Amino acid sequence: MNNLSIFKDAKVLITGHTGFKGSWLSLWLTSLGADVYGVSIGLPSKPSHFLEADLPSHTYDYRFDISESGLLNDLVEKIQPDFVFHLAAQALVRPAYTSPTITWKTNVTGTINVLESLRLL
Repeated sequence: MNNLSIFKDAKVLITGHTGFKGSWLSLWLTSLGADVYGVSIGLPSKPSHFLEADLPSHTYDYRFDISESGLLNDLVEKIQPDFVFHLAAQALVRPAYTSPTITWKTNVTGTINVLESLRLL
């Protein structure tokens, strides 16, 4: 038994699961036997690694903005995850310059909402 066996049959919530790192993490955790629940606002690229790896058939895929605290609280309460990986963010520089309010809302308010939903759990 190795330390990765901790993920077998564990409920894992990944925010940003459709992005580059999130989709690879989802793929890896499902291969370890985890039940992966993902939250994302959408697909960030075309083609999409998330779709190419057929992750919609192997994960619980939820699509909403993590800055919506009520939706996130409800999902965390429903799942009651064993592990949480928070990767959701607006990380691209050009959109951050052109839409700083949306970037702030996603990155800061979204992170606060993730932490608050876990505190409430």
